[in-house]
Amino acid sequence: MLRSLSIRDVVLIDRLELEFHGGLGVLTGETGAGKSILLDALGLALGVRAEARLVRHGAAQASVTAEFDAGPDHPVREILLQHGIEDDGNALLLRRVLSADGRSRAFVNDQPVSVSLLRSLGDALVEVHGQFESQRLLDSSSHRGLLDAYGETKSPLGGAAAAWEEWQRAAAAKKKAEADLEAAQRDEDYLRHAVGELSLFDPQAGEEEELASRRTVLMHGEKLMEAMNQANEEMISGRGVEESLRGALRHLERVVDKAEGRLDDAIAALERAAAEAAEGAALLNKAGADLDSDQNSLESVEERLFALRALARKHGTDCEALPFLRRELETRVAALEDGGAELEDLKRREKASRAAYVEAGAALTGARQRAATELDKALNGELEPLKLGNAVFATALEPLAESAWNAFGMDHVAFMAATNPGTPPGPLKTIASGGELARFMLALKVVLAQADPVPTIIFDEVDSGVGGAVAAAVGERLAMLASDFQVLVVTHSPQVAARGRHHFKVSKSSNDTETFTGVTLLSEDARKEEIARMLAGAGITDEARAAAGSLLGSARP
Repeated sequence: MLRSLSIRDVVLIDRLELEFHGGLGVLTGETGAGKSILLDALGLALGVRAEARLVRHGAAQASVTAEFDAGPDHPVREILLQHGIEDDGNALLLRRVLSADGRSRAFVNDQPVSVSLLRSLGDALVEVHGQFESQRLLDSSSHRGLLDAYGETKSPLGGAAAAWEEWQRAAAAKKKAEADLEAAQRDEDYLRHAVGELSLFDPQAGEEEELASRRTVLMHGEKLMEAMNQANEEMISGRGVEESLRGALRHLERVVDKAEGRLDDAIAALERAAAEAAEGAALLNKAGADLDSDQNSLESVEERLFALRALARKHGTDCEALPFLRRELETRVAALEDGGAELEDLKRREKASRAAYVEAGAALTGARQRAATELDKALNGELEPLKLGNAVFATALEPLAESAWNAFGMDHVAFMAATNPGTPPGPLKTIASGGELARFMLALKVVLAQADPVPTIIFDEVDSGVGGAVAAAVGERLAMLASDFQVLVVTHSPQVAARGRHHFKVSKSSNDTETFTGVTLLSEDARKEEIARMLAGAGITDEARAAAGSLLGSARP
């Protein structure tokens, strides 16, 4: 919801601070007072294309800041997250600065952003009818989503989306299998040669590391054997380390019973030392026996290691990946040998999943057709009171070409209308202009109120060219819409103005050198006077004031 609007140096506005509330807000004023300037200023903050003419004469730049309330689940929060904009979950500030040379800068929560991002946020927060260049409800790309939300097609839509995903997975698997088989057939000779070569060589996981380690040992075999022999000689020289320890133990054990426990620790330590010495000697002998310093063994290991590395280079991989490459190539050869049986199975799966999607899509189309019938009936019921009785609204569902099918089904949805009897329906944006189109949008918004999430709606002269009962019907529907949304309307109709919960008057004043546009929030008495002016013109009469009071009284809930 729009909370406030701060405007600096926009055309005839020098400084203006406005606060807004929920419900229906109306803006009135004499022709030329500057109501369109106010909407132009808001458009700047919403990312609408900027023009240098909007900068107040003599000012270096114009700026507009719009503050919005948006709940934590509002789509703008996701947009902010996707673009890395800091967001504390509170008020959202959209700001635009326009220089006199026509260049502009955009900010969100005081962080610089692109104008296109500002426009995306503005489109999600405010919908304007009758003033700006594009209107979201006129864009057929939004019609499918609106119809689905109106008709509550969530279940069939979910079924179609799930079937679509399954079909796409099956189609991708089939396509890959076809490409693999084609490549395998093209490279059959190479594949069979490579599989034979790898099978004959039989590379193993971890083999390179093992061979490299063994080669290192063999290359230093002479030095290692010499060191082990010297260590062994040291251990057996004289009586030998173990025998000396055992002799020492025998001497101590003969007198241990006379030592009153004083030799126990020494004996235990000597026993451990003797056992460790025996184990060390055994391990040394084993290492010596395992050490193969034969030059033929070294040559054999080096030959295997270098051949393994050459094979890896040949296939553009590393030694560790060769066993996996072998299995992959064997699988491709097997696919050749089974005549593409796997591919045929994938084709059957793809065909079955396509049929499932078509069935789900048909169910979704049926649900949409039922929703379209209900929407057309509801919308056409709104046209007569709005002086659009000759118009006909129709929701068109056209089948998409198979190449355009998607997770949202097989339909193109477009809102169509015909304003004259006997003429074929056409796109909404081509069938009317000005107030007539705005009233059409009002009818559509009333019917789609719960299906369309934009929280603030602005109508610019939705009552253009109508009066009396039609204007009253417009006011009634605006008030109805405002029970769920924030609605702002620029109006010349006293019947519409009387429905407003908040009434702003736009006026123009001048001094000797400058002209200014200002906006005032009217009190109850001032509202009555303004509506009387709208009824009677410049010369306000008591009868006009009485009529204004009657309008205000009848408009209160």
